[in-house]
Amino acid sequence: MQVTTLLRRLRWAGAAALVVFAASAQGAELNVGANVGNVPWEFQDASGKIVGFEVDLMTEVGKRLGSEVKFTNIPFAGLFAAVQSGQIDAAVSSITITPKRLQSVSFAQPYYDSDQSLTVKADSGITGLAGMAGKTVGVDTGSTGDIWVTAHMAETKIASVSKYEGLQPAMLDLSAGRIDGYISDIPALLYYVKDKPQFKVVERIKTGEQYSVMFAKDAPLAAKVNDAISAMKKDGTMASIYKAWFGADPESGLATVTVMDMPKP
Repeated sequence: MQVTTLLRRLRWAGAAALVVFAASAQGAELNVGANVGNVPWEFQDASGKIVGFEVDLMTEVGKRLGSEVKFTNIPFAGLFAAVQSGQIDAAVSSITITPKRLQSVSFAQPYYDSDQSLTVKADSGITGLAGMAGKTVGVDTGSTGDIWVTAHMAETKIASVSKYEGLQPAMLDLSAGRIDGYISDIPALLYYVKDKPQFKVVERIKTGEQYSVMFAKDAPLAAKVNDAISAMKKDGTMASIYKAWFGADPESGLATVTVMDMPKP
């Protein structure tokens, strides 16, 4: 009798532990890395609160997964190692899906279509990339803008490149004349210059970029987040987030409103 009773108690304790573990896993914190200062995707408002398109996106994803979301500020170039090492669970920061990146990390489906852009001082006389010959351009370290400039140095005749960890320091140097132009994601620059007439976005650089959430290679979380994004596209939540940050409805056919497959290498 004593042995039987003991076995029953052990079975009950084991079952209770599994229930506690499952509940804990369901409500586990989701640690999302982001390069805070990347307007309008993730940045600090006047009160110091982290806000932005991707902040709203991941906060909503967290709700749908039953998880609290914590944002960890990491420079853009450090996000890749951070997800691969498990320091963070996922990363956002207008991260473009590329074939090369898919060799070492995984992405959920895209949620934004983007291009690069050239921004200059409005009184500089520069009207496009042709005016950057012999001049200095700023880019974000490790970004697709950085990759594009490196691949087109000979063609554009850009003389030198200065690298930054985010938009704010680059725009400060542009304002001070330490660089002649800044090449980065067009939505961020259009948002930034809309109330700053001293700057002007003078050229859209077609790249066919699409942004998504990044994870460690083959991380199970990627599929769960992908499903949440699909649901957000279907029920209009993603379109609402887009309109809140860009002031207009997303065009039909864009990644923001179209359910897509997870990208594969």
